[in-house]
Amino acid sequence: MSRPSSTGPSHHELTSLFECPVCFDYVLPPILQCQAGHLVCNQCRQKLSCCPTCRGALTPSIRNLAMEKVASAVLFPCKYATTGCSLTLHHTEKPEHEDICEYRPYSCPCPGASCKWQGSLEAVMSHLMHAHKSITTLQGEDIVFLATDINLPGAVDWVMMQSCFGHHFMLVLEKQEKYEGHQQFFAIVLLIGTRKQAENFAYRLELNGNRRRLTWEATPRSIHDGVAAAIMNSDCLVFDTAIAHLFADNGNLGINVTISTCCP
Repeated sequence: MSRPSSTGPSHHELTSLFECPVCFDYVLPPILQCQAGHLVCNQCRQKLSCCPTCRGALTPSIRNLAMEKVASAVLFPCKYATTGCSLTLHHTEKPEHEDICEYRPYSCPCPGASCKWQGSLEAVMSHLMHAHKSITTLQGEDIVFLATDINLPGAVDWVMMQSCFGHHFMLVLEKQEKYEGHQQFFAIVLLIGTRKQAENFAYRLELNGNRRRLTWEATPRSIHDGVAAAIMNSDCLVFDTAIAHLFADNGNLGINVTISTCCP
C-alpha cells in the first residue's frame, strides 16, 4: 500500500542506506554487492567494471539477502518526489506507479518519435510554439479541423491546436497502413493538462457531408497518456480510406470538432 511520505528522520536514514553511489536512485531487490559489501543498483552495475566505492571486483555476483529483507519492510519515495509526488511505496509497486505518475516529466505530445523534448506541463505550450511553429491554433469551442491531401502515401499525421475554456487541446488525425493496401485513419483530441483536468471536458468529432454523418464522442485524453495508447485500443474515431473518401472534398477532409465542459 502507498501513503503520504513519512517525515521522520529514521525513515529517511533507512532509505538512504539504499542509495546507489552512482545515480543516487535506490538499490532495489535483487540486491547485489561487491566482495567488500558495497551496493550499486542493477542498472549502473551493468555499466561498471569495478565497485565505485572501493574499486574492488563486482564479480562473482553476491546477493545481499539481509538488505533485501530490509528493503521489503521499507517504503521508498517515488522518483518524482522532487517535482511534487508525496507517495511512498513498497519496492514492488515503485516501477508501475512511476510509469504513470502525474508528476513525471511530460513528453512532446506531437505524434511520431522525432521530438525527444521533455519538461513540465507549464512548458509544453512554449515548446510547441517554438519547436513546432507549423501547428495552427484556432480559438473557440466549435471549429473545423481541415486535413489536407489525405491521399498522400504512407503514414501521415495532421495536427492542430484548439484553444477554449482557458485550456489548449491538441487535435490529431493519424493515417496508418495496417497492412498492404489497407489504410486506417485515427482521430483524437488530447488536453494539454492532467488526467484529472481532462475529466472536466468532453469532445465530439463529426464527419458530415453528402447526406452522411459519422460522429465520435469521448473524454479527451491527457497528453500524459499520448496518442499511441488510444490508437492501440481504438479509443478514438477510426475509419478507413473508403469512409474518408465519402466525406472528403478534392482530397481534403474537414472534421467538425466541438469541446464542451462536463457538469460536476
